[in-house]
Amino acid sequence: MWTVVYMAQDMETAEKVKEVLTKEGFLVKLRPLNKKLYKKVSYCEVLVPKAEAQDAQSIIIEYCL
Repeated sequence: MWTVVYMAQDMETAEKVKEVLTKEGFLVKLRPLNKKLYKKVSYCEVLVPKAEAQDAQSIIIEYCL
């Protein structure tokens, strides 16, 4: 089961988070969310396996924020 660990405001940011997590050894999926109300903003969820979610969030806090 996959769990959302980060909500990025654009695909570029999501790709950067994915790159950091992948380098740390996590399996990562990106799931874009298309919002018709905000044509210029394309939110994207960053997901990891549920068992790794807490560790992945720690990495995001340490390296991405």
